[in-house]
Amino acid sequence: MQRKVSDLIAEFFERKGVKHAFGIIGSANAHIFDSIFYQSKIELICPHHEQACTMAIQSYWKVSGQPTFALVTAGAGSSNAITGVLSAWADSIPCLIISGQENARYVTPGFDRRMYGIQGYDSPFAVSKMTKYGARVMTPEQTLYELEKAWHIATTGRPGPCWIDFPQSVQSAMVKESTLAHYTPEAPPTAVAPLVGEALQREVVATLTRLRGAKRPLLWLGVGIRMAGAQKELKAFVEALGVPVLVTWSAIDLLPGGHPLVMGSAGVYGQRAANFILQSCDCLVTIGTRLAIPQVGYDISELARAAKDITVVDIDPTELKKYPERFNHPVRADAGGFIRELQRQAATAPLPAPKEWLAWCGEVRARFPWIGPEHADKDGFINSYKFMDRLVGQLKPDQVVVTDMGTALLSGHQALRITPPQRLITSQGLGEMGFGLPGAIGASFARNRGEVLCLNCDGGMMMNLQELQTVAHHQLPIKLIIFNNDGYLMIKHTQKAVLKGRYAGTDAKSGVSCPDFSKLATAFGMPAFRIRTWEDFDREMPKVLAAAGPVICEVFMAPEQFFHPKLGISVQPDGTLISPPLEDLSPFLPRETLRANLQGPLHPKSEKIQPG
Repeated sequence: MQRKVSDLIAEFFERKGVKHAFGIIGSANAHIFDSIFYQSKIELICPHHEQACTMAIQSYWKVSGQPTFALVTAGAGSSNAITGVLSAWADSIPCLIISGQENARYVTPGFDRRMYGIQGYDSPFAVSKMTKYGARVMTPEQTLYELEKAWHIATTGRPGPCWIDFPQSVQSAMVKESTLAHYTPEAPPTAVAPLVGEALQREVVATLTRLRGAKRPLLWLGVGIRMAGAQKELKAFVEALGVPVLVTWSAIDLLPGGHPLVMGSAGVYGQRAANFILQSCDCLVTIGTRLAIPQVGYDISELARAAKDITVVDIDPTELKKYPERFNHPVRADAGGFIRELQRQAATAPLPAPKEWLAWCGEVRARFPWIGPEHADKDGFINSYKFMDRLVGQLKPDQVVVTDMGTALLSGHQALRITPPQRLITSQGLGEMGFGLPGAIGASFARNRGEVLCLNCDGGMMMNLQELQTVAHHQLPIKLIIFNNDGYLMIKHTQKAVLKGRYAGTDAKSGVSCPDFSKLATAFGMPAFRIRTWEDFDREMPKVLAAAGPVICEVFMAPEQFFHPKLGISVQPDGTLISPPLEDLSPFLPRETLRANLQGPLHPKSEKIQPG
């Protein structure tokens, strides 16, 4: 039987359970667009920029667990998608990008001209450093082989994006089903395969031995646990072990923020108590986190410096090689398999409860709440951290929150107390401004057009402003909170710290301005609200959250508001600079307070710091 290739593509994704995809049409992908639109049950969502497509498919997977795809055309359609592809690569998102291409005769191997046909270029090669796999389908017979291979690679091991390029002449071709090639997955080489069976059991025995011998054990849990499908088992696992837990920003929504064993999130923008606990533990076990610089700080030798043993569990062998001088027990394992085996063994021989350590951790957590005196309102503006703290009480039990960068990211992840099944989603690895709105769109469709609270900023909104029309077109119930801080607040602080406060391209006076978002809301047919005071908050926020459709709410905050606590440079009276260890966050505490909240002596650098 003869089949059209573009129909085969549509049917492939239907068989994989795809219900929504995101794409923008062009002449080079028109056949695939047509087949998906008219020959499948997949709903094809059409944003207004390709990067919005590749951002939306990320949050779609994060909310639903169902991988999907972006459909882009040749030339600029493909190049526009790259930011979202890089973001998916950084955050390990399983997804496919299907691109149209010039006719096959223009793109044969060995064709080394700068451009192919009218708009074509070698898109799989261009993204080869940010995809797990990329290929161009040059014959109709290879269609299913390449799709099956890409899907398998994207969704196994450490997940990530794959890119398949279809020339127009291949999309439109007819092919006999009997001649179609299929992909048979190969087992990964032993050197990179995750440990299973007896090998995994031995590593778990060794890990439990280290935990039993510790006085101050600590778990640090990451989003790899969700990627392994073990999120529903995590709470029971943590309670079975009975040791304190830190969660990464990507994993904030894995455990209740108020759980007695959950001590918060540590890092460069960590919570004070979490950083104190991390730096005081004597045995650290990390599971499913790549331990990026925002978590571990800038000097790996200072991380958890009281810990003699650091066990790092990761499915990606390259991540295990990052810091051999500090991570002395790397374990190549699937996060889900590891915690299940750990829980199984601990059930037969429970860990001794570290009562004194747990009590100390609880005291430190109570001593340093997430909202402190550094978050006071200033100059008549409400503080974004206090806003988040107040917002928590109005969130629905199943609320999905998507953030952009800057104020939305930092205040949200430092101050929102999330309780599953609530979700907190953003772009963690790339941290691209403009993610928030497309991310909210993807999350809404993943919930069958369900409600999403999008925390954005004036600067980030301008990066994908056009997607307000996508929200309006589908009448998605996205509640869009826009923090107005006159431009790029995080970069203002950078310019203050390293450029003596010389602003350039960060606020209205130095070249960057943003529109009146209330007037924009009117243009897109959305109700608009403004919050300047706590009286406004009490009056307007219930209306925002109760609205049936899309809403824009602008929150005015101090244009110079600080993000605290954070790991910052200390400038001494003599002008010298000190880069403090991870526990010594700014605004700097009195040295006696710092000393009283650590298990062990002050770092020599902290001894030198003179708080202002």
